[in-house]
Amino acid sequence: MFQPNMFESHHHLLDHMSHHHKTPEENDHQLDMLRDEEFESKSGGTDILENPSGDDEQDPNQRPNKKKRYHRHTQHQIQEMESFFKECPHPDDKQRKELGRRLSLEPLQVKFWFQNKRTQMKAQHERHENTQLRNENEKLRADNVRYKEALTNATCPNCGGPAAIGEMSFDEQHLRIENARLREEIDKISGIAAKYVGKPMQTMLSTSYPHAPSRSLDLGVGSFGPQSGISVPDMFGAGDLLRSVAGPSEADKPLIIELAVAAMEELIRMAQAGEPLWVPSTDNTIECLSEDEYLRNFPRGIGPKPMGLKSEASRESAVVIMNHINLVEILMDVNQWSTVFSGIVSRAMTIDVLSTGVAGNYNGALQVMTAEFQVPSPLVPTRENYFVRYCKQHDNGTWAVADVSLDNLRPANISRCRRRPSGCLIQELPNGYSKVTWVEHVEVDDRAVHDIYRSLVNSGLAFGAKRWVTTLDRQCERLASAMANNIPAGDVGVITTPEGRKSMLKLAERMVLSFCTGVGASTAHTWTTLSGSGADDVRVMTRKSIDDPGRPPGIVLSAATSFWIPVPPKRVFDFLRDENSRSEWDILSNGGLVQEMAHIANGRDPGNCVSLLRVNSANSSQSNMLILQESCADSTGSYVIYAPVDIVAMNVVLSGGDPDYVALLPSGFAILPDGPGQNVGGIPEVGSGGSLLTVAFQILVDSVPTAKLSLGSVATVNSLIKCTVERIKSAVMCDPNV
Repeated sequence: MFQPNMFESHHHLLDHMSHHHKTPEENDHQLDMLRDEEFESKSGGTDILENPSGDDEQDPNQRPNKKKRYHRHTQHQIQEMESFFKECPHPDDKQRKELGRRLSLEPLQVKFWFQNKRTQMKAQHERHENTQLRNENEKLRADNVRYKEALTNATCPNCGGPAAIGEMSFDEQHLRIENARLREEIDKISGIAAKYVGKPMQTMLSTSYPHAPSRSLDLGVGSFGPQSGISVPDMFGAGDLLRSVAGPSEADKPLIIELAVAAMEELIRMAQAGEPLWVPSTDNTIECLSEDEYLRNFPRGIGPKPMGLKSEASRESAVVIMNHINLVEILMDVNQWSTVFSGIVSRAMTIDVLSTGVAGNYNGALQVMTAEFQVPSPLVPTRENYFVRYCKQHDNGTWAVADVSLDNLRPANISRCRRRPSGCLIQELPNGYSKVTWVEHVEVDDRAVHDIYRSLVNSGLAFGAKRWVTTLDRQCERLASAMANNIPAGDVGVITTPEGRKSMLKLAERMVLSFCTGVGASTAHTWTTLSGSGADDVRVMTRKSIDDPGRPPGIVLSAATSFWIPVPPKRVFDFLRDENSRSEWDILSNGGLVQEMAHIANGRDPGNCVSLLRVNSANSSQSNMLILQESCADSTGSYVIYAPVDIVAMNVVLSGGDPDYVALLPSGFAILPDGPGQNVGGIPEVGSGGSLLTVAFQILVDSVPTAKLSLGSVATVNSLIKCTVERIKSAVMCDPNV
């Protein structure tokens, strides 16, 4: 898992002797030379034995006790080898010969210098580690003395007299046992982290670990193009904001470890507890957390709730079609996590890794992260969190991944949202399935949420555990579809190979990812309101695309609007995804006939699919256009996302070619329920089973990135989106069959 050079022993110094069989006299002479050489290395590593013959082998007739001459390296030679060591501490034979030729040294001299340097680095690291362990030991001694004094001076709460240990209540004894167990776990994770704290640790701008390689092809998830700290495409300058978050200091790391261990303990109890901690709602559809009971069970935590924040807590369970190891990998790899949950996670980054786990997996992994959570609408502010994520495998084979906010480490930053211990338990089931129990517990200021979304947010369907679990369930079905090989020929026709399916699914995934990162109210966006004063204002923003093979070059105008309609979400979803009704709302298709050329099912629901559509233009002088579309739905929301694609590029993709170079500008719809329940009878109103619909377009208004945006372009996009909205309202509200 880690480079072995920091831990290798002196036996490497004898490697060169194993190549040829020598007489005892030759071996004695070589050992004398190496002992002298090792002695010289301890005085700085700049002296080396000079061989009069210039050969690696000594003359067998030479007397063993003959006086040896030493050569001190020049400053230039030392600097060159130091510089090379930073890049490659283990040069091979070819590199040693080339370096020796440049520096006028024998390859054996170069080999000895690098061996001595590695030994020196190992000694320095061990000294540093020993110092850290001594400091920790002293701290524990001081704590021990303090606890003994406290026990000596303990008084009985009833009579005020001295208390004997035997008089402790059962609860006190239980707490002491629990504290001892927690201390043991803290010591264990501290031991893991201590091995790596103080080493040159790369800030994890990309978190694909050696033991968890990217699974983008096999699972149908992953990043596109070069790996970066922003796990989603860096569309609107999001990278600058996230990269400004500094990692934790060395002094904070012990506190972070304690918080993580306590959060894991709380998450497991929250996930497994019943009444009175969790109380069913009046209609038995959801579970509500009793705040009084929570405070009695978890009195410490991350401190009292700040003024102005309200609590949101939810719990949900489901059985998903993915094995537990793959689920853990998705949750612990920031790129996979934010891709699978792209509708919820608008941006995410791993700031620091305190432990990568043990035994080649994520057991004991500990990482500091920042993430922004969203609802697909500009009318709902995002929630940004700075937190630690801790993964642990438990005795019964269950895995748990726990998050908890670290806002207390940034006192100058006033948080609008903080994460109490949240996360999930993953239990292995037969046949590659897993049972997932998810807990979401946050404290948030949601006063800026628009009124039409308030019922949805308050119900927990916007940010709660149900949305995380249903999204995971739907994505697991999608990933299973990406890996399926036994596909019937049927009407899929065009896609004849598994490679072609995977390529098309990967392209569709990038399209969905790009749409989701640009439709919400991320703090990285700068939305400008164009007109009106109601909820259906059109908001626009611009960006320039330069040298990005995944997007056409030029100035792109993004426009979005959200509104409520008294029509159930399923009716709206079925209408928008159906190619036969597309001409009723899609102005850009110019009234042409739309036909489905290819179809890839993405799960049990027939609405979850990726389609390739062909628009046969009514005007014979215009060339036919292809549209890539993905539609997906679950009980917490649905999407219909599409993008015009080049015919030549799609032929490459359908034959299994690389989809990363297909230019896309996704547009589409996010359809959410307007609340948790339905009001039977009466006038339809918000919370009565209607839909919250967000319409978002991306249009290339100028193919020259340096051009200025014209007001005419903005006016055109504004009228386009308003006309589309009116057409959709007219179609779904007037036709009872829609």
